[in-house]
Amino acid sequence: QVQLVESGGGLVQAGGSLRLSCAASGLAFSTFRMGWFRRAPGKEREFVASITSSGVLINYATSAKDRFAISRDNAKSTVYLQMNGLKAEDTAVYYCAAYTSGGELRYWGQGTQVTVSS
Repeated sequence: QVQLVESGGGLVQAGGSLRLSCAASGLAFSTFRMGWFRRAPGKEREFVASITSSGVLINYATSAKDRFAISRDNAKSTVYLQMNGLKAEDTAVYYCAAYTSGGELRYWGQGTQVTVSS
């Protein structure tokens, strides 16, 4: 059974930082491209960042570029999202997801809440 478990969310003041983690089990983690997504209240889910299985190729949403950093540790089957310079508009539930080799989003975590107070 595949499980993706996010952690590290919480309440932080604007300008602060958080590091989210997503621990994977039940899948060959090192072969999966991984991504972070978020859903803000009243909004659609949106892409934040992704990282290929080897960690060589990384993509960011415009809103995350220059403030967020995605990374992974294949030995620990964990993907991270370092978030700096947080803004009120970053408030959302953050989810990690695993892509299939065909680029589909196959597995999802349960999400972790990030709340940024202004």
